[in-house]
Amino acid sequence: MSEAFDPERPIYVISIAAELAGVHPQTLRVYERKGLVAPKRTSGNSRRYSERDIQLLRRIQELTNEGINLAGVMRILELEQRLGRLRSRFDRAADQIGILEDQMQQLLQARSSASLVPLRDVKRVRRAMKTDAIEEMSRRRTFTMPGAGNDGQQ
Repeated sequence: MSEAFDPERPIYVISIAAELAGVHPQTLRVYERKGLVAPKRTSGNSRRYSERDIQLLRRIQELTNEGINLAGVMRILELEQRLGRLRSRFDRAADQIGILEDQMQQLLQARSSASLVPLRDVKRVRRAMKTDAIEEMSRRRTFTMPGAGNDGQQ
């Protein structure tokens, strides 16, 4: 029975992780002291690195090979993480915008097929109906008092 691949699962001992990342095991210890990588620990306190840790170590190695010091590497990694979070937020927002655009398009199509009336038109019709009703009520209530000089006619 095969287990699903989990990039977070700590499986590599320090010597294998160093080999996979292309660095010396002592370099991994330095990276850990500087806070660049945080391997998991076994109950016997030995380090275990995950596939994600190996990817991170390779990125660190790539940056240091370009001449960037560890302080610069730390800052670059922080900015890359922040950029990743912002991209995720942007993607979610773009998805929401797409949904809203679809809904708006549906509403516009429904309106063009005359199944919807714009709110301003509804308000205008209500005002007109209210005015008509008031005028009608005032006409009904208008009556002439007997003996007011019109021979008792309405």
